Amino acid sequence: MANIDNSVIELKDVAIYHNINPYTELTEKNYLEAGERVLESVNLTVKRGELIYLIGRVGSGKSTLLKTLYGEISLFEGEGVVAGVDLRTLKRKQLPELRRKLGIVFQDLQVLSDCNVYENLAFVLRATDWDDENLIKSRIEEVLKQVGLENCQHKMPFEMSGGECQRLMIARALLNSPELILADEPTGNLDPLTAESIIALFHNIAKAGTAVIISTHNTILAEEYPARTLRFYKKHIEEVDLSAEE
Repeated sequence: MANIDNSVIELKDVAIYHNINPYTELTEKNYLEAGERVLESVNLTVKRGELIYLIGRVGSGKSTLLKTLYGEISLFEGEGVVAGVDLRTLKRKQLPELRRKLGIVFQDLQVLSDCNVYENLAFVLRATDWDDENLIKSRIEEVLKQVGLENCQHKMPFEMSGGECQRLMIARALLNSPELILADEPTGNLDPLTAESIIALFHNIAKAGTAVIISTHNTILAEEYPARTLRFYKKHIEEVDLSAEE
């Protein structure tokens, strides 16, 4: 399946299962027997600079779709391309290639707790083959300014507020100039005002050209900061207008 120009995600007639160990050799028969079908008939195009909300009940498939997009769950049924990588032919050894094109933001903080902000970000860059310390320093300063943490380079994670920690996660996701950011409940542990600032930041990132997909239960924020919204319901995805449902 060819990647359409200006699109970051192309899914066609996709069905998604979970409870399957990725990258195992499965025939069609034992694949269908091995996992639970969560989504079916998924057709989705996401373009550069587009922000999309995923909404729906717990267990409706939002996180499972995100895991499929970043290669945690294998795609066996339908066609899918993410950032130019074919999910149907993706092998374990190709995961680094895919994930360097993506930024992933989780609800729970996942940083090195014994390292300050700068050291956390420098670790990620060195792990992804950056070896010029001047370039590392310049890139860190750039992303910290982008997320509003330019004065926090020497802070330890335990010294930071919940909002600052989430901004650190977003900074980390931005380091390698991803084509797409996937955020799974990024405001779930934040107070309303802080959550609003994080959603506003994601909108600014999208305006700068990076596609952003946000899985969220906070439909109020999605209404206040409107964007394309996809509802997960009964194993299907439908596009909805939240303002029309008031």
